[in-house]
Order: sequence, then C-alpha cells, then structure tokens
Amino acid sequence: MHHASTDASARPARRYRALTRTAALVIVGMASLLTGVRARWTAGEPTASPTLYFANHTSHGDFVLVWAALPPTLRRMTRPVARADYWLRSALRRFIGRDVFRALLVHSGAGMAHESVELMVQALSKGESLVVFPEGTRNTTDDDLLPFKSGLFHVAMSSPGAQLVPVWIENLRRVLPKGGVLPVPLACTVHFGAPIVCVPGESKVDFLARAQAAVLALRPEHARDNAPSVIQANHP
Repeated sequence: MHHASTDASARPARRYRALTRTAALVIVGMASLLTGVRARWTAGEPTASPTLYFANHTSHGDFVLVWAALPPTLRRMTRPVARADYWLRSALRRFIGRDVFRALLVHSGAGMAHESVELMVQALSKGESLVVFPEGTRNTTDDDLLPFKSGLFHVAMSSPGAQLVPVWIENLRRVLPKGGVLPVPLACTVHFGAPIVCVPGESKVDFLARAQAAVLALRPEHARDNAPSVIQANHP
C-alpha cells in the first residue's frame, strides 16, 4: 500500500520532467529550423568535462543556440547563466529558463556579483558546464564586443578544473534584428574555439583582454584569414 502511494505521488514529477524534456526538444527543433544552427569546433570535438563556455551576446536567444549546437550528451550537463529579473518575470519565462534549460539564475545589482561568482564556481565544481555572456548585457552597438565584466576572471581563477572555451555566435543579430517583430530565417553558426588556460599571476585586465581576443578570433572573417583546422557538426 505504501509503495503504491509513493508511486502515485511521484507520477506528477515524472510527467513534469517529461514535459520539460519535450519542451527542450521543441525549442531546439524550432531554433534549428529557423537558423539551421550548426557547430564548428576549431580544436576537435568537445569532451564531457566541466566547461565554462563564454560567448558574445546579442539577443535573449543566444543561450538557446549555444545549447542547441552542443552534442546531445553535453546538453544534459550544460546550464546557461541568466539574469533572474528577466527569466522570472512571467510564468512562461520561468518554465523555459528555470525548468526547461535549468538556467543558473543570478541576480544583478550592487553587492550581488560575489554571490553570482560563488554560484557558478559551485556548479562547475559539481561537474556541470555553464554558458556565460561576459559582456553582462546584450550588445546593441555596432562594436563586435562590449568590454568583458570581471566575473569571468574570478570564476576562471576559482575553477582550475574547468575548461574555458571561447564561443562566437554568428548571424543571430541578423536573425533577430533590433526592433524587429518577427525573426528572419538565416543560417547561424556557433564557433567553439580552443580552450584558454589561466596563467599564474596574470592580472584581471590581461586575462580579460586575452579572453576577449579569443572570442573575437573566432569571427568568420578572422577564421578565413588564419585558416584553422575546423570540425563542423550538426546535432539534432
């Protein structure tokens, strides 16, 4: 009797987990249909180890594309880092951000930076991977990147066991133009670079400059000039 009661009480949770998995597949499918998202790995296929993916940021759909570009086995261990004030604003956003993508929700504002860093360090120490956008906000300027915030430096220095992988998201700004009502179907590519390493004694300024340069180096025009070896992959 007790066993039957326990099984019955667990059914809603199982159904909800199934719903979130289905929603994730639907969202990834829609992103793939709209953008034809594909991954390009300049340093070989990724490994299932804790990784901090740091990328350029132009839209609220960025983390969906990075997540969709990963192999399915890595998606299950990868969480986007996102602002709580945006993703908790409505029931739909909470469902997508918190439940479907298991986003690590952080709070912005004075005094919250240290807490955000601690949450990211803890997640990486547990074997999870994270997608972060070190510009701190969406870039709506004509510049390729905004200056990186210091959080990336502090997380990297406190997580020696994590890989630090630069990412460049190509074309999403044109798919979701500023002020546009509907997305424009265009092919998007997510470029994953070779991991960078922390240098003992390196200053925050030097590390952030090097991290920013690693992301910018993945731009298609730069890649063509330097012709790196590239592995291209499409993941359903």
